[in-house]
Amino acid sequence: MESLRDSAVVVTGAGGGIGAALARRFAAEGARVAVNDIDPVAARAVAEEIGGVAVPGDASGIVTVAREALGGTVDTFCANAGIGTEGGPEAPDAVWGAAWDLNVMAHVRAARELIPHWLERGRGRFVSTVSAAGLLSMVGSAPYSVTKHAALAFAEWMSLTYRHRGIDVHAICPEGVRTDMLASTGVAGDVVLKPGAIAPEAVADALFAALAEERFLVLPHPSTAGHYSARADDPDTWLSAMNHLQQKVEHRTSPGSGGSRGTGGSGESGESGEGEREGRA
Repeated sequence: MESLRDSAVVVTGAGGGIGAALARRFAAEGARVAVNDIDPVAARAVAEEIGGVAVPGDASGIVTVAREALGGTVDTFCANAGIGTEGGPEAPDAVWGAAWDLNVMAHVRAARELIPHWLERGRGRFVSTVSAAGLLSMVGSAPYSVTKHAALAFAEWMSLTYRHRGIDVHAICPEGVRTDMLASTGVAGDVVLKPGAIAPEAVADALFAALAEERFLVLPHPSTAGHYSARADDPDTWLSAMNHLQQKVEHRTSPGSGGSRGTGGSGESGESGEGEREGRA
């Protein structure tokens, strides 16, 4: 894409998975890419591979450092880092707080830094890796589902507020993705995500198709659109279907079933598992 040549792009959580695929694709299009990851070794490895610059650290406060590393400007910011946690209301406040901080507030903090500059220039792009869990939900993972709904809501708010002022916003909502995270999603991942899992590169392809079409919603799994429509058209039928998935997970994890006890997971399989502060979507 000609518009991306020599543009300045930041991708958080880009040491692997979806983030690394996005960083590679932007670099292939001629962009100058700042590779962020909480793991400095992973960030530097990807940056070296693509000829970018590594900006390791917490994604919640990376904008200023990344902007300086890219020569004073950011044209596209990909809020990709996230955390996947399992459990429901019984999950500790610390688990809920970590999910809220990284899956939502990191996006808010980045936008707070970026939007004034973009408004002055009359252009900018914010890409949010939301997950299909933000459109639908994810069995076994209330903190993840709730915060991904919030991430989608924030992306929608930014788009409806700033699109007439030159700021483009895109929400990536994949289902299962073949990354290291998929193995950590337990039985819920086996039931919901693995059957239709795609490669991280397919997610990057879906984003670039959306960029070309100036489309907000990025659905690497086309079937997600039908599920999303069904959820809106007939909530009770949709909830019953999701409850059926929940029962399948419970059956697989019940004593004597031979299944794993784990039920946690993320709406897409590219983010960190519980216990990690920050992951790679």
